Amino acid sequence: MLWIKTILSWAGAYLLGSIPSGIIWGWIARHIDVRKYGSGRTGGTNVWRTVGFIPAVLTALTDGLKGAAAIWLAQALEMSAAAIAIAGVLAVVGHNYSLYLGFRGGAGTATTVGLAAVLWSPVLPILTLTGIIVGLLVGHASVASITVALLLPLIFLLRGDIVNGIFLGIPVMLLTLWALRPNIQRLRDRAERFLPIFEHKPPLICLSRHPARQKSSG
Repeated sequence: MLWIKTILSWAGAYLLGSIPSGIIWGWIARHIDVRKYGSGRTGGTNVWRTVGFIPAVLTALTDGLKGAAAIWLAQALEMSAAAIAIAGVLAVVGHNYSLYLGFRGGAGTATTVGLAAVLWSPVLPILTLTGIIVGLLVGHASVASITVALLLPLIFLLRGDIVNGIFLGIPVMLLTLWALRPNIQRLRDRAERFLPIFEHKPPLICLSRHPARQKSSG
C-alpha cells in the first residue's frame, strides 16, 4: 500500500540521515567525541578541526552517501517525485537533528550534495567545486555551505525541475541557513572561525578578523 511505502521511505530517510558519521570517524581516528570540541557539530569541518583532514573527508563522503541512500530507498519504493524530494529533506533533517544524538548534528551540506547528485548527477561537480572554491577564497566553511544551500533550489528551478526546486531545494536551503545561524552572526561580527589551513595565513578574501593581520597591524 502507498501509505506503508511512504512511511518506510520517509522514516528510512530520516534514520539514514541520522547516522552520525562525524562521531563514528572521530572515534575511529582518535577515540574522541567531536561534539565536545570546536563548534560541537558532527560535520566534516568540525571533524577536520578536531581530528584531522582524512577523517573529515571520510565524514563528508559518508554524509553524502547517506543522503544518496535516502533517495535510492525512495526510488526503490517507487515513490512520486514529490515524495522522493521530501525524503531528501528528511535525510537532511536527520543529519541536523539526529535521533541518535539527542536531536543534534551538523548543517547538512555534504548530505545535501549527495542526495541532489542522485536526482541530477551534474549537481555533484557544480556544488562540490563551488563549495571548494568559495571555501578557499574566503576561508570559511560556513560561507561555502551557505553558497551551496542558495544554489541548490536555483539549479533545479533553472533546469525546469519545479518539484525538486520547491519540495527539496527551498526546504533544504532553509534548514541549512537555520543551522548556520551562529555562523552567520559571527560573520556579521567578523569573528567567524577559519578553516584549519588558514589559521596562520589569511585567505584571499578576508571576511573576518584574522589573527595574523591583527598581529602585523599591532
